[in-house]
Amino acid sequence: MGAVTLRVGDLDGMIAYYRDAVTLDLLANDGSTAVLGRGTTPVVILEHAPELRSAEPRSAGLFHTAIVFDSQAALAAAVYSVATLHPGTFAGSADHLVSEAFYFTDPEGNGVELYWDRDRSGWSWAHGSIEMGTLFLDPNEYLRAHLTDETIADPRIGAAVVGHVHLSVGDIPSAREFYVDRLGFETTASMGDQALFVSAGGYHHHMAMNTWNSRGAGRRGPSLGLGRVDIIVPRLDDLGALGERMRHHGLQTRDDGRSLAFDDPWDNLIHVRTAD
Repeated sequence: MGAVTLRVGDLDGMIAYYRDAVTLDLLANDGSTAVLGRGTTPVVILEHAPELRSAEPRSAGLFHTAIVFDSQAALAAAVYSVATLHPGTFAGSADHLVSEAFYFTDPEGNGVELYWDRDRSGWSWAHGSIEMGTLFLDPNEYLRAHLTDETIADPRIGAAVVGHVHLSVGDIPSAREFYVDRLGFETTASMGDQALFVSAGGYHHHMAMNTWNSRGAGRRGPSLGLGRVDIIVPRLDDLGALGERMRHHGLQTRDDGRSLAFDDPWDNLIHVRTAD
């Protein structure tokens, strides 16, 4: 997965949240757009759009951007940083068997998941589905186990990238038709008409869609929140095959030869490009 683009009303405030609390680096800022990530890898792109309003309740859009850290120590450092600087944004935590996750809501209402993956050798698959759960994960105990004085002083340790993107959608059959049948992801888990998890390459999920807060939602109008989801494919041939598949299904795409852009059934903008 590539960076997630958010349209924001308070650019400075949102930069401060993702830089100072989530512990991403400010990679670029031209006054209307800010890019934050780790090293040279963008994670979140913030586009200033003060003319827009917040999305209506129960509309489709972003459920959360999930940022994966490469160690439990790095995750603990980021969780401690957010909890210290923005304690009111904590929304929960869970052991998902494949990962350990902490949930927050940024100052403009966008969901944020910070997580660490267990080694794939410990994941359990049955008949093509990944076993995931929602077990209790005590945040205070987690910090006691993995936080150190060194990581409190310097929380920017290791790598952090977008691990997956979770969307709020109107219905699961339409999500499955678009993201699996057309876009080409494989289903890794499903919860009936409530949620769908999809991936490529045997990951537990690169994208997820649920109807928990958005059942029956139609197409999105212009609003603050999700601007674009970036997906990275390995080769130009993969991009060409995707373009042919989309055209076969009668979907309009914007193709510049190095990337494809198209809208899902709820007008979430999906941008697919090759690795740089």
